[in-house]
Amino acid sequence: MAKLKVDGKEIEVPDHFTLLQACEEAGAEVPRFCFHERLSVAGNCRMCLVEVKGGPPKPAASCAMGVRDIRGGPNGELPEVFTNTPMVKKAREGVMEFLLINHPLDCPICDQGGECDLQDQAIAFGMDSSRYTENKRAVEDKYIGPLVKTVMNRCIHCTRCVRFTTEVAGIAELGLIGRGEDAEITTYLEQAMTSELQGNVVDLCPVGALTSKPFAFTARPWELNKTESIDVMDALGSAIRVDTRGREVMRIMPRINDEVNEEWISDKSRFIWDGLKTQRLDRPYVRRDGRLQAATWAEAFAAVKSAVAATSGARIGAIAGDLASVEEMYALKALINALGSTNTDCRQDGAALDPSLGRASYLFNSTIEGIESADAILIIGANPRYEAAVLNARIRKAWRRSGLPIGVIGEGGEMRYPYEHLGAGTDTLGELVSGRNAFVEKLKAAKAPLIIVGQGALAGAGGAAVLANAAALANAVGAVSEDWNGFAVLHTAASRVGGLDLGFVPGEGGANAGDMLSSMDVLFLLGADELDFTTKGAKFTVYIGSHGDNGAHHADVILPGATYTEKSGTWVNTEGRVQMGNRAGFAPGDAREDWAIIRALSDVLGKKLPFDSLGALRAKLYADYPHFAALDEIAPSAGAEIAALAKKAGIMTKSAFASPVKDFYLTNPIARASAVMAECSALARNNFQAAAE
Repeated sequence: MAKLKVDGKEIEVPDHFTLLQACEEAGAEVPRFCFHERLSVAGNCRMCLVEVKGGPPKPAASCAMGVRDIRGGPNGELPEVFTNTPMVKKAREGVMEFLLINHPLDCPICDQGGECDLQDQAIAFGMDSSRYTENKRAVEDKYIGPLVKTVMNRCIHCTRCVRFTTEVAGIAELGLIGRGEDAEITTYLEQAMTSELQGNVVDLCPVGALTSKPFAFTARPWELNKTESIDVMDALGSAIRVDTRGREVMRIMPRINDEVNEEWISDKSRFIWDGLKTQRLDRPYVRRDGRLQAATWAEAFAAVKSAVAATSGARIGAIAGDLASVEEMYALKALINALGSTNTDCRQDGAALDPSLGRASYLFNSTIEGIESADAILIIGANPRYEAAVLNARIRKAWRRSGLPIGVIGEGGEMRYPYEHLGAGTDTLGELVSGRNAFVEKLKAAKAPLIIVGQGALAGAGGAAVLANAAALANAVGAVSEDWNGFAVLHTAASRVGGLDLGFVPGEGGANAGDMLSSMDVLFLLGADELDFTTKGAKFTVYIGSHGDNGAHHADVILPGATYTEKSGTWVNTEGRVQMGNRAGFAPGDAREDWAIIRALSDVLGKKLPFDSLGALRAKLYADYPHFAALDEIAPSAGAEIAALAKKAGIMTKSAFASPVKDFYLTNPIARASAVMAECSALARNNFQAAAE
């Protein structure tokens, strides 16, 4: 720790702090453009100038000078820093004057207006006039893809975007070319950016040079209602803010949550919002004469009632989709059980995950933040870049800090950090378990080894054996101990952990998702669209969901539901963190919240569920499953469950592991309804084909 005075106030801060951070700690406001807490120091905007007592007779850049770099007085006086002296004020005014020499000053037509750091700091720290009358420099706008709009006349060369793409996203797509007056930020070959995290440069840009292209010219920030919520595009549960105007979602922004997503979100999470209003189901439908026709709620419920009455409980099943919340799965499970059935499943892909093996057997036990503590990583059957882009950035962050060894079993591909490709499937995993692969020594030498098991390794007939062998490997290399649990299952579906916690899996004698799809008399699909409908043999299908996607196309009755922005719901992320999403708007037309549809249907079927409101439902849920009431908390995992799972390890069916995410941009009904995601998907395919050629 180091002691110093800031504007006469004595403080103590860690000795690795910069002067800027020390000043912030003391409560002083220091303007900045280039400095960002999660990026390397550039020191090129010079806006953060402060005066250091006893230092040179000129202001110092506080972002580039550490507290250990300044000295106290000759008699033991503490070092002193001043943020509001005449010298500092004059220096900042001069810097701002320079920054505005070439800035176009087009705030009325700038998308960043109202959220612009330059605008705010020009008012607070700048002058009211300029001494420069020369013509302003003009810079050509660049095409960098369908997501980020460029107006490069506004660029002040803070290089935040360059440092983000290089350091966090892991691909050097942006850079500064030219010198002096000819310097400009650009993609080197003027091609579209390819990173799945590129939208974050919109938040980082302190001026209007990089803005959201889909959001351009649609709304001003002060027009929007802002709702804090949770993202469901993957299983991370990233903290987001949903901005709405009236009933319409206008944009989605990240919120800071250091334990999950820091302050980044993936492009799918950020730009999915146009899919929330297209291809929507806004009224019930009933299939008559081979065609789906609009119907009333009473007609739709009557059709379901007659189908249920014509069969027995054993011939009724329910499959939950990837975006379902805990509340609606709980309600549906209660209804199916009341009808005398144990046929429930939340694993559309057939992943071999079983709640009876213990919660630790299907969680990311190290936690997402814990990735930074790992000193060796093995990835089995996953490509985190596509399955959880923000988590992949956390792995890269750990690699940049320590250069830790990373091994991959599976397809491989570009992951934005160097790794050792060990093999394609079960043979390689078997070699590691038996100690015949050299990488196992790196895992054993690590103090906190991390083994990440993806859904691509767990799907199919041999998934249970793969999971058990991965647990056996974790035990063998010391990945599970009293103070560290490095056995981590990476999910791709936001609903999966919550469904497993609820026991939304086949009960005694129950059928799994694949068998239900091919054999049930009555099958309920709760937003389940990722099934192989070519094998569909179910006689009567009821689809409860928000979009006209695969499930709706194959349904006999459609009951229109709400998306994640249109309901208050609970989701549990891949690490077991219980999170609450809030309603930002209302579902269109006659669509209703999913739990309310199930509650109303239960009354028609003569199996009335014991709740009439969301509050009553949650009270019942918390009574049956108390851990759902502990929001934003992770129940500690039991290492003994991993040890018990490891004992089940046996011979694995020979197979190769493949990531379940084939197209990052089109993984769910909302994404497939989005024109922006469709454009990104087409661009990614073209880039892949060009690279292959």
